[in-house]
Amino acid sequence: MTRFLKEEFSGLGQFLKQYFTETIIVLTAALFISLDRYHVIKNGDFSTFLFYAVFPILVILIVLRKNPLNFGLGIGNFRIWWKYVLVTCLIAAAVLYAASFMPSLQKYYKQEHFNFLHYFLVTCLNLSAFEYLYRGYLLFGLKDKFKEGSILIQTIPFVLMHIGKPEVETISCLFTGILFGYIAYRSKSFWPVFLIHLFINVYFVWLINR
Repeated sequence: MTRFLKEEFSGLGQFLKQYFTETIIVLTAALFISLDRYHVIKNGDFSTFLFYAVFPILVILIVLRKNPLNFGLGIGNFRIWWKYVLVTCLIAAAVLYAASFMPSLQKYYKQEHFNFLHYFLVTCLNLSAFEYLYRGYLLFGLKDKFKEGSILIQTIPFVLMHIGKPEVETISCLFTGILFGYIAYRSKSFWPVFLIHLFINVYFVWLINR
């Protein structure tokens, strides 16, 4: 039994050593999502930016000792991603207009005192952090070992984070999670996905509350 345990723990140690970066990325990403849910600091918006953007960048700098620009923060391949942004937003505009008539979505996103400028600014802050964790930190942190498979991996927590929202939105994340991951991967940057997600969110909420 002692020999068995020694061999197995030795194997575990070798595994963790081989996948050191990926282990740090996955564990800290899960930790930051949990902390944001259970330990709100000051307010929800501040917590989200802290746990989803600031802390991941600190891990990259201090623990992994790597350049955050290589984790999706750089501008990437602009010649590719501006086309993705344009085409995706045009298609999304039509889909969102039709979806804005769905009662479940109207009920969830209707606001009594809707202030477009305030909503836009807050959403910019939240989504920049939210997108960075998934399409920056997770996607590019796992890319070296898992290549395109990192697109699928980051889709799982992205979908799970939408549980509690209208069912149609959560299920749609199965597709958009992969699409967003692919765009970021091809573009070598999380910025195009942030812009697309920002457009989708702000445009849809405006449609509901105009």
